Amino acid sequence: MTIGSKSRPRWLPEKSFPSYAYLPGRQPHPVRHPAGHSYHSEAIPVAEEASLDSDMFVWGIDLFNHGYYWEAHEVWEGLWQVADRGAPLRTLFKGLILLSAAGVKIREGKQAAAVRHAGRAAALLRRLMNAPDRTIERALGMSPAVLAEHAEAAARIPAALQTPPPGQPQAVFDFILGSNSPGNADPIAGGYW
Repeated sequence: MTIGSKSRPRWLPEKSFPSYAYLPGRQPHPVRHPAGHSYHSEAIPVAEEASLDSDMFVWGIDLFNHGYYWEAHEVWEGLWQVADRGAPLRTLFKGLILLSAAGVKIREGKQAAAVRHAGRAAALLRRLMNAPDRTIERALGMSPAVLAEHAEAAARIPAALQTPPPGQPQAVFDFILGSNSPGNADPIAGGYW
């Protein structure tokens, strides 16, 4: 499968993407290295509360959909840290963090690690299948079960990756998260969600 990010929607178009998509060992560490894209900038804040309505969650979706997997992981980790232990949101954020890690490993060509991370993400996402409401499904734009299937498929059948210029983001998943994210009108219903 060949995947492009040019036609992928932006949920927070007012925010600028980082100057590069970090891959370990290929670019300067974003936070620790003086040439890093986030060096001496405000650290990604830990969220005040874990919320699917937050700009922080939606920013993670934007980063993820456009191939900034390490950066999406960092954003979602801030939400995971404040989510209640044992809560479905904590499980969701951990699943998304692991899926982001799988994206990094796919880009690095580390198939075994990608399969391991994607499998762990899928297992967590499947634990959310019986959620009493559809809040998570609406935020993801798909059910957790479908996202779990996508995660495993992506790890089994690696994307036909081109070699982008160093640091350029590259989407490796053939799905888009957040098609029903906050602030995005439903063209059929004419409203939000």
